[in-house]
Amino acid sequence: MNDPLNHLPAGGPAGSAGSSGGAGASPASDPAARLAALAGALADETRAAICMALLEGRAWTPGELARITAVAPSTVTGHLARLLDAGICVTERQGRHRYVRIADAATARLIDELASYAVPDRDAAHAVPVVSAPDPLARARTCYDHFAGRLGMAVTDALERGGLLRTDGAFELTEAGREWCGRAGVGLGQEGRRPLVSSCLDWTERRRHLGGLAGARWCARALDAGWVTRPPEGGRGLLVTEAGERAFAELLGITPQAWS
Repeated sequence: MNDPLNHLPAGGPAGSAGSSGGAGASPASDPAARLAALAGALADETRAAICMALLEGRAWTPGELARITAVAPSTVTGHLARLLDAGICVTERQGRHRYVRIADAATARLIDELASYAVPDRDAAHAVPVVSAPDPLARARTCYDHFAGRLGMAVTDALERGGLLRTDGAFELTEAGREWCGRAGVGLGQEGRRPLVSSCLDWTERRRHLGGLAGARWCARALDAGWVTRPPEGGRGLLVTEAGERAFAELLGITPQAWS
């Protein structure tokens, strides 16, 4: 089936995924017009339901959002175009598919605050089932040459919590993050034109994990040190060893519960 978002521009109003424009970015120069445009983009029950689903922090295909909101895929495509034009959502391509997510953390906070104001007694963002995958692959695997699955997200989240990695918009190591890499034995010497840090959309978690040269070097360091190993049958799956559990706890403060 063709991806119904193929004809839409990637990213937000500027056509770039991860744009820092945030909610309400618009060519209109009148602040009142921009505010009205933002409110109009949210003033629809289906678009509101899409935003509520995306508040989970994961990215979804338009087909999945059609099932979540119980409307036709063609209807979802029109609503997504409106949210993209308003800068509320952006798109990212991964393989054959294009995924939709909230533009940035500031936009997510705004929508979450609006939802909390409208429904004061609501629970945390409602859970939506994530795509299924074999348990070992969902727990820990490589994505090209860096960590993915729950382990990859646990590492990324821990780096962000520790102030070592910025993830709002384009991923970027902080100065503290560069120093941490040095202490962890993760070399950051540039090779070729590969970016030092990039984000990669995780196909099971539907969130962005650490990629780029730093992600690859961190994964290689863990493999070389025996913190993770390949299963006997081969493949992309990873097994975290006892030494790895100690290293992840010491370096990042994460335990096996984070990826199990």
